[in-house]
Amino acid sequence: MTAIQYVTSKACRDTGASSMQRAVPEETAVAFVYNGTAHAVMMATPLNLEDFARGFTLTEGIVSEVGQIQSIEAVPFEEGIELRMWIDEDRMAQLRARRRRMAGPTGCGLCGIESLTEAMRPVTPVQSEARFFYDDILAAVRAIEFRQELHKQTRAMHGAGLWNKQSGLVCLREDVGRHNALDKLMGASSLDATEIGESLVVLTSRVSIELVTKAARLGVPLLVAISAPTALAIRTAEKAGITLAAIARDDGFEVFACSDRVEKQSAEGSFLKASFG
Repeated sequence: MTAIQYVTSKACRDTGASSMQRAVPEETAVAFVYNGTAHAVMMATPLNLEDFARGFTLTEGIVSEVGQIQSIEAVPFEEGIELRMWIDEDRMAQLRARRRRMAGPTGCGLCGIESLTEAMRPVTPVQSEARFFYDDILAAVRAIEFRQELHKQTRAMHGAGLWNKQSGLVCLREDVGRHNALDKLMGASSLDATEIGESLVVLTSRVSIELVTKAARLGVPLLVAISAPTALAIRTAEKAGITLAAIARDDGFEVFACSDRVEKQSAEGSFLKASFG
């Protein structure tokens, strides 16, 4: 299954209507199956599926490190794709216990408390001494915009990129879902935790609590977004020690949490010098 399909559309303009070819992203159901047990189904772009499997499994806390995933197999069906994974038995036992709590009894006003507790569980503190300049953030934003090949073709894909001072844009993943794009990036980058701790992540979307929580699990010190964060995402980033920069444009950005990790470049001649005073 390909990530892009070409379809015929009818373009309607003031001058009239005409037939044209349009690239659109593919979307399919992707089921996550652990040790033979179905866990969740996500709608996603059928690309970089092993990265998706690793990243989702890590950022959802099903495993705490990549080595606990024993195998991954993508099995296509007419209805979608199954990602069949085998994980260490102790992690599987924890997953079964969590699923039992989430499937608790119904019928009373307090029966949802376990699910709420699960949704708002404490965030993982990020341990990183990394510091970034204003120019670093804008360079990362420009890099992901330049490299988003699927979005250039379809204008309908979210992107998540890992950027650091030494290598620039290290890795980029795209998907119709913003959560999926970040999971794929984390799955692709999960083998080098040291690099993640020295890098920032750029998102072409708004920032919600789920994205901050996922980034915290992998130790991302700086999260940059094109759009705005929610108030809960800001509070969660503060608790996790993640610097949260958003509303990033060509001429600047806003920092909403842990701003001490970002500083103006000391060298003379930074093009941001005038913009940031």
